[in-house]
Amino acid sequence: MKLLRQHLIDPEICIRCNTCEETCPVDAITHDDNNYVVDAAKCDYCMDCISPCPTGSIDNWRMVTTGYSIEEQFSWTELPAAIDHGEAASAESQQQEANEEDASEILKIAHSGESGKVLPPASAERPYINIYNREKPMVARVAGNFRLTDADSESDIRHIILDFGDRTFPVLEGQSIGIIPPGTDEKGRPNLVRLYSVASPRDGERPGANNLSLTVKRVVFEQDGKTVRGLGSNYVCDLKKNDEVLVTGPFGATFLMPNSPSTNLIMICTGTGSAPFRAMTEYRRRHLPDAEGKLLLYFGARTPGELPYFGPLNKLSDRFIDKQLVFSRLPDAPKEYVQDRMVSQSKKLAPLMASEDTYIYICGLKEMEAGVEEAFEKICIDNGSSWSDIKLAMRQSGRYHVETY
Repeated sequence: MKLLRQHLIDPEICIRCNTCEETCPVDAITHDDNNYVVDAAKCDYCMDCISPCPTGSIDNWRMVTTGYSIEEQFSWTELPAAIDHGEAASAESQQQEANEEDASEILKIAHSGESGKVLPPASAERPYINIYNREKPMVARVAGNFRLTDADSESDIRHIILDFGDRTFPVLEGQSIGIIPPGTDEKGRPNLVRLYSVASPRDGERPGANNLSLTVKRVVFEQDGKTVRGLGSNYVCDLKKNDEVLVTGPFGATFLMPNSPSTNLIMICTGTGSAPFRAMTEYRRRHLPDAEGKLLLYFGARTPGELPYFGPLNKLSDRFIDKQLVFSRLPDAPKEYVQDRMVSQSKKLAPLMASEDTYIYICGLKEMEAGVEEAFEKICIDNGSSWSDIKLAMRQSGRYHVETY
């Protein structure tokens, strides 16, 4: 009996972030209101979707005699059990061989730079992943909720502190957690998990405390003449001290901070994309204040009143971190975006980009990504180098990371 190795997505872990569907080069991944699924007839096992998935839900496989249809997968609330008939032993052997082949192919492609594989920094701490899920979440207590933007600003961004008491929830700079909003959706199903980047270093918002912080923007927009309030963001932004919150994760195995003090970090962000960079900066401030590696932050907002952590950032010395705070809506001033500031500082960035000790991180709204890429391209052209070559080398060594939404 011939067995098929089928790629599946775990509906219990998946947070429906759409990363896998956007990544898949053959359109084998699709979704409905319930699940993200893989079309066995289209999937060519390229593995492009594996690394970008923040939860690991994408990395599931079953040996089957007849492939599960898309319709079957849409109806699942959990993955089906592995086969238990007479071919199980043979299937397990074939599965192992396939896994080894895939691992070899991933390594080969990653080193050739021909695919979307993302590697973590070589010196990064090994992360914990998916310790808690929707079925067995961690219960955290809200220790604080503080507004970061001016009271009269249109942008309501909050600094949320979650305390885990005597239970362990280990996270690293660059990782995310999931929060489960209470209640059900319009079909009576439990609300989906919402993902938020951690804004505190690995030893907690307060050093040695078993807690962490998040940077969350309240989402409110007009659609078809009606005001729409984002379920997850408004739930989190409205949390009160001592409220209990259901938490899943941690998530993320590549967008991590290198531990080596010799590394240069170029951090580029807008809005709540600053969360992982606050974590990285704070970790180095606490533990490696005299590190030889440079910290360079390009942080964009419309005005100073809408830039999270504007006050605390200005208190950090220029010797410790090079802060480039860029504003696009200042009165009597031309619009400026992070990519504009980067190009204007071409001579400073070019040698850093060429250094093997430099790591680039981009986090924020997806619209910024193209502009930042164009800035890197122009900087390289102006300084007689090739951005495609530099980017390839950085990707191959886990030194180029993008997390946009």
